Amino acid sequence: MDKKAFLKAFVVTFVFMLGFLTSNIYADISTQTPANLNAASVNTQSTLGDNRTDEVPSPSSWITDKQIGVYSKSVILDVQDPQWATFTDTHSMEPVISSRSYAIEVVPESADQINVGDIVSYNSKYADGTIIHRVIQKSSDADGIYFIVKGDNNPTQDPGKIRFDQIQRVVVAIIY
Repeated sequence: MDKKAFLKAFVVTFVFMLGFLTSNIYADISTQTPANLNAASVNTQSTLGDNRTDEVPSPSSWITDKQIGVYSKSVILDVQDPQWATFTDTHSMEPVISSRSYAIEVVPESADQINVGDIVSYNSKYADGTIIHRVIQKSSDADGIYFIVKGDNNPTQDPGKIRFDQIQRVVVAIIY
């Protein structure tokens, strides 16, 4: 195995392990939620041995391993039309995203690309500014595909159905 292939395999393994460790840390934090946060406020449920019922769905894969280059002095993500994102201190997506986090986002081409678990930035009819929350449900009605979204740290989902024309971008990488 050449050095470049080894480094790429190492980074993929490292990112996987970091995600695994982060999910275990989140599991410890999420079991200390207020009494009013229950399984009814979360779309997905887990039957893990630690009695958790609030597992957060993972984002879908927007970047392939062929788009990631890891070198001794740099990391290159080959992403078309990336957009840089910063976050305000609302605490709604903690511990995944905080005001000290940065992200790379892309503009989705269609509603079909967006899946449960993806973190999207969208314009709400009920609030000013852009909201960045996780898709917890994807469905359709007479008006087409819609999404139900929720901040990971919020006890309830956001109000209303989110339509594709409200979604501005999808988070593809978070940088801490």
